[in-house]
Amino acid sequence: MFDKITDRKIRMALVGCGRISAKHGEALRKHQDDIELVAVCDVDPSALDKAQNEYQVPGYLKLDDLLSKEQLDVVALCTPSGLHPDQALMAANAGVHVVSEKPMATRWADGLRMVKGCDEAGVRLFIVKQNRRNTTLQLLKRAIDEQRFGKIHMVHLNVFWTRPQEYYDRAKWCGTWELDGGAFMNQASHYVDLMEWLIGPVADVQCMTSTHRNIEVEDTGVMNVRWRNGALGSMAVTMCTYPKNLEGSITILGEKGTVKVGGVAVNEIQEWSFSEPADYDEQIAAANYETTSVYGFGHPLYYKNVIDTLRGEAEPETDGREGLKSLELLIAAYLSARDGRTVSLPLEY
Repeated sequence: MFDKITDRKIRMALVGCGRISAKHGEALRKHQDDIELVAVCDVDPSALDKAQNEYQVPGYLKLDDLLSKEQLDVVALCTPSGLHPDQALMAANAGVHVVSEKPMATRWADGLRMVKGCDEAGVRLFIVKQNRRNTTLQLLKRAIDEQRFGKIHMVHLNVFWTRPQEYYDRAKWCGTWELDGGAFMNQASHYVDLMEWLIGPVADVQCMTSTHRNIEVEDTGVMNVRWRNGALGSMAVTMCTYPKNLEGSITILGEKGTVKVGGVAVNEIQEWSFSEPADYDEQIAAANYETTSVYGFGHPLYYKNVIDTLRGEAEPETDGREGLKSLELLIAAYLSARDGRTVSLPLEY
């Protein structure tokens, strides 16, 4: 049983002050009546100084110092993915809840370690999957849950974005297996999550990858998937699209329905056809939105669930165990690409 925080603002610190931390900062401002940012932490003095000036809070170069000197309820890990497991366990051992950006880890064993460690410490582990909260995907999820497709036959996802060499050169950890992961694990992680969240448990994975930038990991890949419900599908990902981000989409073909949610980041419902109409079909046009960022607008909605959970008013929408589902699929894809074989799930029993 977790202690509820009901009589005051929730005290949070940002750990890692890079690109994605800005989305967390924006979300916290929108919920400032319930949650307050009390400190920031980054190993880069210049990034830390910038964040301190922006948020007007104390800054720490070391996570140990942050945890020992601040009275925190929760930390948001916006650090390189390979650092999440150890940092999550440091926070958990200090009695602090954890919000971890995606992916939760770069190794399967590390993801399991995070979940077990937070369980044993009695703290919450939240994994950020903010794209689930996008209006377009919420409507799609509703249609699937209501079984409007009937039997789903085929699913296909495209992530055709661009990440030039300068993107990977901005820090030594970028484009490494240890700390970053490749196009599937990092940039397309939210789309991999859609495969399990929308369609269901995966049975088999086949994957091939290639690398065109000067990095360790893949920047291009294709994946074939068989779901346990009998659906077949595929996913095509590249970070080498010229000259800019082109498409982030999912297409679902069922016996009673066809839907494509596309745009640059699943922000446009481009096809919505079902044999039986529903009242919310009229909301399709209103659900589409312009986006200047592949991150979407889901972080404030995601934080609403974090706040409600810590207040004792809700359960986590994406906890550590939910995060493990997409991590398992990612690891299966990489094992398949490495070994040239079909990988069946679960990875272990």
